[in-house]
Amino acid sequence: MSEALVLREDRDGVCTLTLNRPASRNAVNRDLFRAFRTHLLEIEASGDAIGILVIKGAGGHFCAGHDLKSKPHADAFGWLRQEMLILERLTKLPQPVIAAVQGSCYTGGLEFALSADFVVAGESARFADTHGKWGLVPGWGMSQRLPRRIGQAKALEMMLTCRSYTGEEAAAMGLANYCVPDAELDATVADLCRTILANSWHSNAENKRLVYETDGMALAQGLDHELMRNAGFDPKLRKKGEPIGASGTGA
Repeated sequence: MSEALVLREDRDGVCTLTLNRPASRNAVNRDLFRAFRTHLLEIEASGDAIGILVIKGAGGHFCAGHDLKSKPHADAFGWLRQEMLILERLTKLPQPVIAAVQGSCYTGGLEFALSADFVVAGESARFADTHGKWGLVPGWGMSQRLPRRIGQAKALEMMLTCRSYTGEEAAAMGLANYCVPDAELDATVADLCRTILANSWHSNAENKRLVYETDGMALAQGLDHELMRNAGFDPKLRKKGEPIGASGTGA
């Protein structure tokens, strides 16, 4: 039996999904997308068992993008929409999502990373949007998420030049939250997970929801939304004002 296209490991509230086509630098085909969607559905149904999601790639690369060697789907536009909705589903998870990036993070792989809340890059990371090299236009969110993350001018630079950027350059422009030596990448991600999980998982989820729901709103509209859609105190706190325990769940 062939190895799974997406590997999963759950430990101490952290779920790690590893894209697992190392011979293709984890290029995404339909079977990998289907496997990834299955894991997302399971995470959605997990309740409060999972507090954070980490996405990484096997074999020293994050993701080289869409597998252009794959035979086109009979309903190309319909499947493209399904792929886009899967990445939107990833962004809408209540759990914070971290992309841990080494090596190639190109085009569709970059769109994968942009669907996460945090990007932590190793020094070997190389980020690029190469749609223009192939006469393609984005369909997984590049034209929307990239400008929102790094600004319109820098996004256009990346999209129109198709050049690659190092992990250090990505951190400098705000594409990556941090850039660290590859040997320290796993430890940095693990430390970030512990820091986040030490806080209320309820607050983490609600803060994330409010930020995304109010994206693009005018200030007055956003303030009203924050107040009227406020989820209130963490129900797991024993009493109002009690600090969160080490588990991050108020226990």
